[in-house]
Amino acid sequence: MGDFNLYFGLGVEHILTWDALDHILFVSALCLRYRLTDWKKVVIMVTAFTIGHSITLVLSVLGYFKMPVDWIEFLIPLTIAATAVNNLFYRPGKKTAKLPLIYFFALFFGMIHGLAYANLLLDLEGGENLTSHLLAFNLGIEVAQLLVVAVVLFLSFIFVENLKIPQQWWLAVISSAILVFSIKIALQRIPEYKTITQTAITNEKTTLCMYGTVCRIGNGPEHSEQPGFQSWEQV
Repeated sequence: MGDFNLYFGLGVEHILTWDALDHILFVSALCLRYRLTDWKKVVIMVTAFTIGHSITLVLSVLGYFKMPVDWIEFLIPLTIAATAVNNLFYRPGKKTAKLPLIYFFALFFGMIHGLAYANLLLDLEGGENLTSHLLAFNLGIEVAQLLVVAVVLFLSFIFVENLKIPQQWWLAVISSAILVFSIKIALQRIPEYKTITQTAITNEKTTLCMYGTVCRIGNGPEHSEQPGFQSWEQV
């Protein structure tokens, strides 16, 4: 029970911290268009997100799928930006399909967020004995995400229902703010490309001995005394 509480708490803390602001913004962007009366739609959306991140969380933790951390961290704010843009085109009250695009965002973008959750768990565990802690960690994440959903719906209730701010205005203003912030995060996380170049010798002269071996003066025996020695500069 002690391990369950530990990893459950770690899952909650992974979402409800300042370092997890990107995940909070994504969940907020997903729920922003809904009201308390839309709770059934919210359940479907949250379920889609849960399925998405659970798939990649399990696959990554069990070693079946891996992705560079820098690319995961870069893609996460892009998922936020895409969801915010989709909100800007949403028109409250307009009839939509039975499965709106936002559900697919929750499912597929949730997979990317699941990779980030897996990286944290792998860092904590060191790649060993993961299976027994996976359920507790994932449940902790789910509880934290539901708290975020509840807060967003409550704020929407206050501003849209009580203060009578038009829902489209509320959605546009908050989504625009989320969009700007997510783009800023994405720009800060652009992965660095490293080109592979021929090794440069800066402080030492490089030589080529008679055996075709590249050697550096000062390392090992004096190759200049060996017969057949030829300086690299003379080749």
